[in-house]
Amino acid sequence: MARSLRQLAVMPPKAFSLAGWALLPLRAFLGVTFCFAGLQKLANPNFFRSADPAGIYAQLVASERISPLHSLLGHLLRFSTPIGFLIALAEIAVGLGVLLGLWTRLAALGGAILSLTLFLTVSYHSSPYYTGADIVFFFAWLPLVLAGAGGVLSVDAVIAARVRHEHGMRAGPPVVVPFSVIQRVCGKYERGRCQAMGGSPCEPGPCPFLAAGGQPSHGAKQGDMTRRELVLGGAAVAGVGVAGLVAAGAAAGIGRAVGGAKPLQQAVQLSPTKPSQTTTTTTSGSQTPPSTTTPTHPPGHAIGPAKDVPVGSAAAFTDPTTRTPSLVIQLTKGQFVAYDAICPHAGCTVSFLASQQIIACPCHGSEFNPDNGDVVQGPAPRGLNRLTVAEGSDGQLYVEG
Repeated sequence: MARSLRQLAVMPPKAFSLAGWALLPLRAFLGVTFCFAGLQKLANPNFFRSADPAGIYAQLVASERISPLHSLLGHLLRFSTPIGFLIALAEIAVGLGVLLGLWTRLAALGGAILSLTLFLTVSYHSSPYYTGADIVFFFAWLPLVLAGAGGVLSVDAVIAARVRHEHGMRAGPPVVVPFSVIQRVCGKYERGRCQAMGGSPCEPGPCPFLAAGGQPSHGAKQGDMTRRELVLGGAAVAGVGVAGLVAAGAAAGIGRAVGGAKPLQQAVQLSPTKPSQTTTTTTSGSQTPPSTTTPTHPPGHAIGPAKDVPVGSAAAFTDPTTRTPSLVIQLTKGQFVAYDAICPHAGCTVSFLASQQIIACPCHGSEFNPDNGDVVQGPAPRGLNRLTVAEGSDGQLYVEG
């Protein structure tokens, strides 16, 4: 009884290869999704612009604040554009590899690394944790890392079949058979050794006849077959890579030709200006020099002219204290409110939709009340952090640190 239970716990030969058909829907979904994500980034030039709240720069800035890798991300902000291109091309490469079943395990490993990186940088603080898609994608990649394409509808399987044919070996689907059945029916088992494999021992390991692919070697060495498969696979990867680059270039060219997606935030970017000075002169005969006075202002840091924020509109600025994206809105004449523009759900940069008079997150659809920053619609677990803002007599807006 104990031996039977132990045998049930031992994986049979070629066990991973039997998962091919079961994993086919997952391959299709992940492959299409990653190809679409990469092409979408390349087709949208705003993704690479630092002023766009949904662009790669804004995402890195937001991630720097909430990610456990914040110390590393701070050094990568200057490279946001090449990082964006690298992510897009990597997503296309991973998607094509999984869809075509070409070096599937390696492609799935790349997808898992991308998803884990996005989880640690973008959706690490998603609450509840299962509302962040990146952690789900990471675990969805693991079965493909273990099983690959399973020999089903894959370039890897075509290459393996060609190499077997070149070595005079018949191709056949892998079949898992209990070892006890092999002992009874294969006709090659004698005194614990497999006569088909030159007397190799059968126990305690799996049947060497099945472990070699179910066929005699016919003089072919497994190392020779592996090298041949590697060469053919590399040639296929090169061909698919060229096709992928052509598709990526076409997507980028079309996106720039049509202008890409419309920017999510049309608000101006505020920047502080030098305070103006008022000069007072006298008309008497005395030679008293003219006096110069500087207008007073509220406490805090200047973020830009109040005139650049019309009533019912918003402007973006960088908080001088925290260096994070922020938003100032003029609700009514002279009434300004300011908020930290980082969505508390997953760290995306929110924007003010003037037509709807709502603050919205472009990533997951959270909405916030512009009057007080409270959540109107989730999944954000709480409202936006409010900043103290006031207009000075010099016409500048000031935010307290």
